[in-house]
Amino acid sequence: MMKSLLTGLCALAFLPSWADAQTARTICGTRDRIVGTLTDRFGETARSWGLGPNNRIIEVFASSETGSWTITVTAPDGTTCLVASGLYWEDLAQDPAGEAM
Repeated sequence: MMKSLLTGLCALAFLPSWADAQTARTICGTRDRIVGTLTDRFGETARSWGLGPNNRIIEVFASSETGSWTITVTAPDGTTCLVASGLYWEDLAQDPAGEAM
């Protein structure tokens, strides 16, 4: 099962266009199950999130150790779907807070 999930995650990262993404098999489930898999099997943790159209929550999960990353979308009913994934995640340095000098 882990191999098929990893294969599915990797396949999502290489979809060439949105039209192709719409015809690909979407992986969805309860948020707890999806997040549990990302954390337990891939070592990914939530890095950022935002509110998207139709009150859907967009989240980015990533692992500093393996470099893997995943983007999820959670609907108001709690259904979470994987929409993209890949490798070579890198955190960017943030500008310090406060006024510019």
